[in-house]
Parts: sequence; structure tokens; C-alpha cells
Amino acid sequence: MKDKRIRVALAGNPNVGKTTIFNAITGARQHVGNWPGVTVERKSGRKVHKGIAIEVVDLPGTYSLTAYSLDEVIARDYIVDERPDVVVHIVDATNLERNLYLTTQLMELGAKVVIALNMSDLADARGDVIDLKRMEEFLEIPVIKTVGSKEFGIDELLDEVLREAEKGEHHEHEIGYGGEVEEEINELENILGDDEELSKRYPLRWLSVKLLEGDKEVQKKLEGSQVEDRIKKILDKMDKEKYETAMVDKRYEAINAVLPQVCSRCVEKVTASDLIDRVLTNKYLGIPIFLALMWGAFELTFTFATPFMDFIDFSFAWLAGFVSENLEPAWLASLIGDGIIGGVGFVLIFIPNIFILFLMLSLLEDSGYLARAAFIMDRLMYKIGLHGKSFIPMLMGFGCNVPAIMATRSIEDKNDRLITILINPFMSCGARLPVYVLLAGAFFGKEAGTVVFSMYVLGMVVAILSAKLFRTTLLKGKPAPFIMELPPYRLPTLKTGIIHMWERGSMYLKKAGTVILLGAIIVWLLASLPWGVEYGAEKSIAGMIGHVLEPLVAPLGFDWKIAVALLFGFLAKEIVVGSMGVLYGAGEDETALTESLQNDPNIYPLNSLGLMAFTLIYMPCLATVGVIRKETGSWKWTLFAIVYGIGLAWLISFMIFRVGGVLGYG
Repeated sequence: MKDKRIRVALAGNPNVGKTTIFNAITGARQHVGNWPGVTVERKSGRKVHKGIAIEVVDLPGTYSLTAYSLDEVIARDYIVDERPDVVVHIVDATNLERNLYLTTQLMELGAKVVIALNMSDLADARGDVIDLKRMEEFLEIPVIKTVGSKEFGIDELLDEVLREAEKGEHHEHEIGYGGEVEEEINELENILGDDEELSKRYPLRWLSVKLLEGDKEVQKKLEGSQVEDRIKKILDKMDKEKYETAMVDKRYEAINAVLPQVCSRCVEKVTASDLIDRVLTNKYLGIPIFLALMWGAFELTFTFATPFMDFIDFSFAWLAGFVSENLEPAWLASLIGDGIIGGVGFVLIFIPNIFILFLMLSLLEDSGYLARAAFIMDRLMYKIGLHGKSFIPMLMGFGCNVPAIMATRSIEDKNDRLITILINPFMSCGARLPVYVLLAGAFFGKEAGTVVFSMYVLGMVVAILSAKLFRTTLLKGKPAPFIMELPPYRLPTLKTGIIHMWERGSMYLKKAGTVILLGAIIVWLLASLPWGVEYGAEKSIAGMIGHVLEPLVAPLGFDWKIAVALLFGFLAKEIVVGSMGVLYGAGEDETALTESLQNDPNIYPLNSLGLMAFTLIYMPCLATVGVIRKETGSWKWTLFAIVYGIGLAWLISFMIFRVGGVLGYG
């Protein structure tokens, strides 16, 4: 094997520590989520072990090789079509029965498999006794104990991978389905054998089993085949649901025959997680506890971030002043001081809020609680036409709408997935937070944290009601049933939380150095031209644009400055704050902008609340628009998302402004 390269696929159920093993092998710092469906794309890394270059591919979590959702299709097709040298099947040692179901399907496929018995420390701690040698004998597959979070067993796992890769032809392990099912499998195998291309590419027994199960993706592989019509005639006469049920039963029958012989004390009636869940997932207490935890997170974000914000604010104000006083010519000093430092620097002031919020969300996620949040909300979401799995991308949207929309690939039903994509931009991502922090801090004092929290709640309410509207009009039907395996509670580590915080927060920093920088320069240009006008004045191009747009936003209580800021928010929501800094003459000084807003008679608590709501709802950023187009494959739905968001934002802001005025809050 000298100088040889091998490809290894990591496969397994959602939430078995697959990505943790990937990180431990490659040293990569991919996001590790504690709920099903978080890994929606194939990720790869490299590792040199004993002189052998190993390409490691982290596949999306899947419960079986019968593909229903998009992420299951990605995982299955990689194993079937790209044929990695070895498949490492990550198995949760505390849940063998559920996890070994996928093992039986990998065996049928004839893949070279090594089992990583992960989270074995948790199994040991609860008294499980797993006989690895007997397990290997029954399954005819190497089994290695691992603890991914502690990097335990990783070298032994890689040693076994290399040994398995060196082996020659690998026979298929078969599960006998008995009588009638086996007869049908044999008949399909004989017909499929007449197509030499299919015979070379796929194990014929596996193809036959999947066809009997009614796997539509496998049926597509027969398109254009000389045996397609003959196979179709046979399948049309069959009750595929009956055969699928029979085969599922036989697989579990085989698993349950093996388990008592390889594992003792592997079932604990009541766990600590069960006891905690009796409170946290209680029918009446679950939602109030969830809302209280989220409110606490936003209160802490606001409280702890203030000193850091003040320091960054002071630093950028000093830097801008230094540039303005020492750089020539004047236009260059203005570009760097007012445009770049003012535009980008003002956005960076809010980094502490964003990083602290991400840290707390990461700790809740890694503890296993956020998976419960999806479970808690499932009953309510089903009533309004949303799939329970939709809540997972919605929660991810608190960080960034782009990966959140990509996470909808774990939703099987096409309409469920489309609805989730359309409502996800209403989840308040980190980019909106600077707008909330600025306006809430300027106009709501000690209630600022509660006001910021209310924006997140408003986003969820808008998303849920929009889903109900779509389900009863454009995308009629009932959501598919929600089945979710809850992970055990785990004590989150500060190290992991910081890694996750950095992964998410660094996206914000990268945006500041690219899109926001470009936006800041464009805003500076428009505020400076034509040459000779006062910077950011009404006679500048920015002012002219603002006055053209002002009639559209005047009914909401906004003036031309707000109109310009919202216009540039199309690029990235953070630019709303930077634009306001330019147009209000505050540059990079957050304190100066706060004072300017407080002294401006055209903006006050009521319409600032409307402005926060408008920023939340009116349109996703360009990156999110791009991913909506990619995931829906349709410009029609992408344009619908934009138009619907703008119209809804206008309506809600109008209601806040007008109803609030009638109630005397103007």
C-alpha cells in the first residue's frame, strides 16, 4: 500500500458523533450539531496514517440506504456510485438496535465496512457490556471502540481501515428474507443480470431488494436499460409496501437475534435524560421554559457585551480621527475615515453581541436541548402546517439563514421543504442584530434586551403564520409525520462552544471584509457625490435616492435617510447600521450615532420599533437570495420570497406605526 491513496466514507445515523470522528481524524473544525439533520453536505478532509494518504468524506446522517430525503440521497449515492475503499459506520454504542439497521443495509451492499462503536464511554458508564469479538464474528465486520470527543480509539480505527482496504474482493453479507420475498428477489436478479452495465455497477441482489422496497431513486437507475420494461411489469403487480414491511421486520429480527449474544445490560429503563425530559419537554412547561431560556440568552448578550462594545467603539473612533487628521488628500482621508473605517468599523462594534449570542446558542445546542426545542414545538407546528423538522433549520436561522436553508435538505416532503425555505428568512440572523442593538439601546434603555428578544419572537410568529398561509393556499396538504430521535443530554464543553462560536462569528468577520466593505465604499461614494456637496447631505446622490424612495416609506414613519439605509441593506443587513452612521454624520462613533438618533425628531421609540421589524422581515440578503434560488431551483419562488417579504414588512411596520400612534405611543 506504499504511496497509495484511499477514500474512506463516514456513514451513520444522525447524531451519532460522525462529524466529531471526522474532526478527530482530519483535525478539521467542522460544525458539530447535537440534532439530526445538521450535516447536509458531504465534507472531506485528509489524513496521512502510517504513510498512507486517506481522504475522509463525512456523509450526511441517514437512518437507512432507502433514500427519502435529499441528504439520504447524497449519502447513499456516494457509497453506491463512487465506491469508497472503506465505509466507516459510526454506531452509537448506547443505541445498538436502531443503529445496526443501517449496518444490515451496508452489508447487503457489499461495501467494506469498519464499525466505530462511538460514545462507548457512555455505554460503559451505564453498565453496558459489549463483547466486541462476538460482535465481529456475527457481523463479519471489524469493530473498534471510540470516543470521538476525546479522540479515543482513532488510531486503532485507522489501523483497521488500512487493513480492510488491503483486502481483496469483498463478499456480500445477506439477510434471508424467506419464502415469497426471496423468490421475488431471485426473479428480479435474473432479469437484471441480462444488463451487463447494471451488473458491473451495482450488486444485483441489492438492486432487487431496493426495487422491491419501492425505492424511486433506484428505479431511476434503470432508465434506458434494456430490462426496464420487464422489471416495471413485475413491480406494477406487486404490493411494494407489503414487501418493504416484511424486509424491515426481517432486518430487525436478525438484529434482535444478535444483540443478546453480544451485549448485556444494554437497555436502561429510566435514564437521567428521561428524568430531565419530564420537565423540559412537559406538555405545559416546555414552551414557557424554551422562551425563558431564549430571553435569558438575549439579556445576557446585551449585558455582557456592553464593555467590549465601548472599547471597540473608542478604538475605531480614535483610528478614524487619526486618519482624518494625518492623511492627504482630503477625499482619501474621507474615503478611509468616513467610508471604510466608518462603514466597516461601525458594524464591527457589534461583534461582542454576536459572538456572545452564538456562544450561548452553541452551549444549548451541544447540551442536547435545542433538539428538544424541535420536539416541543412539533405539535404546534403540525397544527399550522409545518413539519416538525422545520424547526431545526428555523433555529439555525438565528445564526445565518444560508446554512439554515441548506439544512432543509433533511426534510423528505417537497412541499414541507419548500415552505421551510420560504419562511426561513424571517428567522432573525446575526446580521440583523446590530440594527436591534443600536435602536433598542438608543430608545429603550433597560428594556433593550427584552425589545431585542421580541424581534426574534416576532420573526418566529411571522414564519409560523406565513407557513399556515402557504399551506392553505399555495402548497396545500398536510405535513409529513415527524419522527426524531432525541440525543441524550450532555455536558457542553467551553472549548467546543468557543469553536462553534468562532465558526459562526468568523462568517460575520469575513462578510465585514468583503460585502460590507464594498457596501461601505458604495455608500461613501453616493454620500460624497457630486463633489463639493456636504458629506451625506440631502443634495448628495444618496440624498436624491432617499427622497425618491421617501414616499414609499413615509407612511411607516421613516424619512429619506432610513430609506437609503434600508436600500443598502439588500446587500447585507449589517450595512443598514453603517449607512445610518454615514447619513447621520456619526461615522464610526456608535455613541455619536445614538445621540444623533435620539436628537432627530423624525425617529423615536415607536417608529424605531417599526424599523427593527422592517429590517427583520423585508428581504433576505443577497447571499440568502442566492441559496434560495439554488435550493428551490426556481426563480419564480425566489422572486416570490423577495416580493412577499417586502410587502409583509411594509404591512407590519405600518401596523406598528399606526396602531401605536392611535394608542398614544407616537
